[in-house]
Amino acid sequence: MPELPEVETIRRQLDPLLGGRTIVSVESHPAANFVSATDAQGARIDGVGRRGKYLIVPLEDGRELIIHLGMTGSLRIAPPGDRGDRYVRSRWELEGGDVLEFRDVRRFGRIAVVDAGDYRSLPTLARLGPEPLSPGFDGDVLWAGLKRSNRRVKTQLLSQRPVAGVGNIYADEALFRAGVNPALRRVTRAQAGRLAPAITAVLSEGIEHGGTTLRDYRTVSGEQGGHQFHLLCYGRAGEPCVNCGEELSGRVLDGRSTTWCRSCQPR
Repeated sequence: MPELPEVETIRRQLDPLLGGRTIVSVESHPAANFVSATDAQGARIDGVGRRGKYLIVPLEDGRELIIHLGMTGSLRIAPPGDRGDRYVRSRWELEGGDVLEFRDVRRFGRIAVVDAGDYRSLPTLARLGPEPLSPGFDGDVLWAGLKRSNRRVKTQLLSQRPVAGVGNIYADEALFRAGVNPALRRVTRAQAGRLAPAITAVLSEGIEHGGTTLRDYRTVSGEQGGHQFHLLCYGRAGEPCVNCGEELSGRVLDGRSTTWCRSCQPR
């Protein structure tokens, strides 16, 4: 599933292409998680924002077009007459003829049009934790969020409650850099103090490299990201740790594949 760096990469590419343009017509798959795309017809786009893993497109009429990519979703600007393929779920024709297409093979994505800031129909978005790239995010903020639960620290990160936008890839990377074991149920203030900047760093580097493509993720221009060539921990179980040389461990933790170093991330 695309995480914050992938969504932010897409946001940065779309913003100059969509801002100020009017949606003149819309086509959508009839499934409940896509059909709201048609509610944006006739609206003018003010820009493209992001909250966690959600794209938030403010409309001039005081509403927002919300797009969640799910597992296999992608967006592109198609030229007039290009209909894409059978996996295109929604199409917004823009003033000038270009079309914004949302393609989603597995149909786990979500589209909604809501009044600005009213996320009652999108509870995950409504309950998101702080933005990890914001100036106010630090170890104290993260520790306050983590200490509310005794679930494993990695599972908490994936819940989006202590911090927004972190998924499986960047959770493994951040925990590795901070020397925090992913299975811990209690994190100290000092550990949170290491983990918060590690989260910010791995996400920022992911954005710098255009996101991580392991399978489906593509940028708006159809290119793969490049951060998969810079991963230090995720997906490297059985390989030597870049810090100590010990073989990295791997297991399924609360339903998610997890990689860590038993030496550098002790229990």
